[in-house]
Amino acid sequence: MEQITYDDFARVDIRVGTIVEAAPLEGARKPALRLAIDFGPELGIRKSSAQITVHYTPEELVGRQVAAVVNFPPRQIGKFMSQVLTLGFPAEDGSVVLFAPDQVVPNGGRLF
Repeated sequence: MEQITYDDFARVDIRVGTIVEAAPLEGARKPALRLAIDFGPELGIRKSSAQITVHYTPEELVGRQVAAVVNFPPRQIGKFMSQVLTLGFPAEDGSVVLFAPDQVVPNGGRLF
């Protein structure tokens, strides 16, 4: 893998936010959830689509903190416009496990 500099890393704006709404994403080719994530007063609430239905239900996600890239351009997912990329890691079966802090931190905090 090609090495990058710290400046390259710093260009990717990864923030923490709290999921305030979660529901199935209608019309998605693969099962997915639509999320509304509160990134605090600076960024506000942003929307995301995530293929996380193997390990998570909408009900258990509300109130949970997650990490997301907030400076990618919006991406159209079916009829839904995803504004941020919610981050996760692949489980052994390829399903997505969310990446999140292990303690509650202020919404909008930037990963460094």
